[in-house]
Amino acid sequence: MIRLHHCPQTRSMRSLWLLQELDVAFEVIEYPFDKTLREEPYRSLNPTGRVPTLEIDDVVLTESGAIAEYLCDRFPQAGLGRDPSHAERAYWLNWIHFAETISQHTAALTQQHVALYEDHMRSPIVMQLEAKRLAKTLRTVEQSLGGEFLLSDFSAADIGVGQAVYMAQHFVRLDGFPQLAGWFARLEARPAYRRALPDGPGLYAKSYYPPWEIKA
Repeated sequence: MIRLHHCPQTRSMRSLWLLQELDVAFEVIEYPFDKTLREEPYRSLNPTGRVPTLEIDDVVLTESGAIAEYLCDRFPQAGLGRDPSHAERAYWLNWIHFAETISQHTAALTQQHVALYEDHMRSPIVMQLEAKRLAKTLRTVEQSLGGEFLLSDFSAADIGVGQAVYMAQHFVRLDGFPQLAGWFARLEARPAYRRALPDGPGLYAKSYYPPWEIKA
């Protein structure tokens, strides 16, 4: 039994996308992005009140990087992982966890633009700083792309980083990153990616949220 606890347009999208690519049987329990995650029965499953949470047999995992590693090891026939003897293993692991480096800046910007409802709570300085930091992480991906995918062929590394870029594009335009934009377009064409997208309203009501200007 595989069960994914998921909120649309959050980090759990990368776990959903990975499960779709693995082509295994699984169940999705979807939640709104609100206090439901901090209430029972979900709170007993994941006390931090965050997603994703993956139940697989008697194992419960709550970190998207760990979920990716575990699922790829569990279903090696899909070819989305890199076993410890593989020449690309270290790079695969680095990209799996680099997705969180991107996402931490996206999370800060999501809080500023989406989660804080009153304008007086928001900080133009934080918005501009985090947008610049986010752009730097995208530049890292841009400079690393030498082929169609992050490694020799498509893997869970592309899924993790691709999902992070999906969220990042709400705050940093991809126009200035031609290699990254081309790579991301290839990911968007994948049927499993499209199946992982929100069905109806998600977390982001707009496609792009520009940073506020700092007033003198």
